Order: sequence, then C-alpha cells, then structure tokens
Amino acid sequence: MSRRERPFANLGQHLRNVREQSKRSLAEVSGAIEIDEQALRLIEIGQKRPEEEVMLLLISYFNVQDQEALHLWELAKYDSDLSDHLRFNGADADVEADASTQSKPVIMMLTMDVRTLYSDGIEINTNQAGVTFNFTQSGSQGAGNNVSVARLGVSYTQAEEVLHALQTALLHAKYVGETKLLPPSTRKRSKKQDSSH
Repeated sequence: MSRRERPFANLGQHLRNVREQSKRSLAEVSGAIEIDEQALRLIEIGQKRPEEEVMLLLISYFNVQDQEALHLWELAKYDSDLSDHLRFNGADADVEADASTQSKPVIMMLTMDVRTLYSDGIEINTNQAGVTFNFTQSGSQGAGNNVSVARLGVSYTQAEEVLHALQTALLHAKYVGETKLLPPSTRKRSKKQDSSH
C-alpha cells in the first residue's frame, strides 16, 4: 500500500504497538471501546484516523501516559488540542498548558448525568468482551425511527448480576408491592399457602 492509501500509518503502527504490548486482541479492544473490529483494523493499518472520541477511549483503555497520549494526538493531526479534552493529574492551568513536559497519567474528565431516561425498546448485543444494552425510544416519525437514549456495556458476570437483580425487583413489585427491594418473608408466603388450602 502506498503512503497515500495509508495517511495515518505512523499513528496506526503506534496504536498497534500499544495494543500488542498490552496483550489485547483486536476483538477485545473493539468490544471494550464499542467500535467495529474492522474499523479498528483500518485505524491500525493507517487507512483511517479515529474520531477524537475513539482516540480518547483508546488512551483511557490502554492507560496511556500523558507524553505518549500527546504524541498520539499529534500523529492524528486533530484540529483541537488534547488539553481541551483531558485534565492532567494534579495539574493547574500553567502545568496543563505545558503538559508535554510532564510525566503524569492522563485522567479523563467525564460528566455524570443522573437523569432517569425512559425507553420503550432495547437491543442487546454480545461479543467476547461482554454484553451491550442499547435502550431506545420510538421516534416521532413512527415505526422504524428508534432513537438511542442510553447505551451500557457490561461483562458477562455483571450481566448475570443485572439479570438476577431485575428478576428480584420484578418479583417484589408483583408480589410485595413495596418500593424496598427486600426479599419476601417466609411468614407471608406460608400464610398465603395456608389460606389457599
């Protein structure tokens, strides 16, 4: 392949080296950051530049140190500055401006949205990394125009815990009618059984 067909060859090679050093497969990484495996392959061979959001996820997933993160950002030739997206550990404004000389880990700044989102549909996908729940809401244009309202990825172990907690909550709502999620007492159950005989 010519250099024109691989405009981000240096970036891709660097990302591939980081992945191989962490002993992760393409499937593991693509599942963890929720992008298509083929898209990650194109990034690693330098044919495609990752979106800024994807690059931030890769930096976080591999726990890339700040100097290396800045180098990756420069190789990607983004219009924005990395400091617009990340906060350096213990950094004030002066240190953040000169972050390339520091050797502190990169920390992502995420805002927590604690609103309750309601959905009327769900899509569940599985891969080697775990289970992804995509909660949807019917769009205003009618059938087939579902809008994603929330996306959640969990490991298989956590998915089993979610399933158990959901089953328990539904049983409580149906038979106990209380908002607290305490298991029904055996006394209540035995009284119901006695009255039915």
